[in-house]
Amino acid sequence: MKTYAYVRVSTADQCKDRQILSMQELKIPPENIYTDKQPGKDFDRPAYSALVRKLRCGDLLYIKSIDRLGRNYAEIQNQWRILTKEKGIDIAVIDMPLLDTRRHKDLLGTFISDLVLQVLSFASENERLAIRQRQAEGIAAARKRGVHFGRPIKKPPENFGALVRQWERRNLPLSVVLERTGLKEATFYNRLREYRAAKGRK
Repeated sequence: MKTYAYVRVSTADQCKDRQILSMQELKIPPENIYTDKQPGKDFDRPAYSALVRKLRCGDLLYIKSIDRLGRNYAEIQNQWRILTKEKGIDIAVIDMPLLDTRRHKDLLGTFISDLVLQVLSFASENERLAIRQRQAEGIAAARKRGVHFGRPIKKPPENFGALVRQWERRNLPLSVVLERTGLKEATFYNRLREYRAAKGRK
C-alpha cells in the first residue's frame, strides 16, 4: 500500500501552502503529492489524471477537503465511485473525518459516508455557481462604470485626422496609413468610424 495526496487550487495566484503543509504533517513523500492549478468544474486536469493512473488497489489517497477534489456534483460522485470501487483505493478527507473509507465499512457506515459525500458535493458545486454569479455581477457593475475588459483599446496617433484626410483625397494608400498609425486594418476602420462620428460625418 502506498499513500498519496491530491492538492488543487483554482488559479496560479492562489496559495496551496495550507494543503501542502497538511500532507507533509501526514509524512506523505513529496513525489506522491500531486498538484493542479485549475478550476474544479471538471476532472480534465494533468496532475489528477497522472495520479489516477498511478493508484493501485489498496492505496490511500488524502485530500484536504472535498472541494479540492472538485466542484461539480455529478463528477465528484462519479470520481469517488471510480476511485473507491473500480480502483479499489481508500480516500481520507482531512477536514471531514466521516469521509474516510478506511472506517465503518459496514452498511450503516457506507450509507453515512455516501450521504455526507452527497451533501458536501452539492455544497461544493453550489459555491462554484455562487462564485460565478458574483463574478458576473461584478463584471456587469464594472462595465456600467466604464471599466474595459480584454485587450487595451489601441488609440490612433494625434495626426490621425490629417492622415485620414490624405487617405480620403487618395494622396496616401491605405498601407501607408496603417504603417504610420500602427493600426491593423480592422482597427483602423473602427477608429475611422469613431473619428467620423465625433466630427458628425458618415
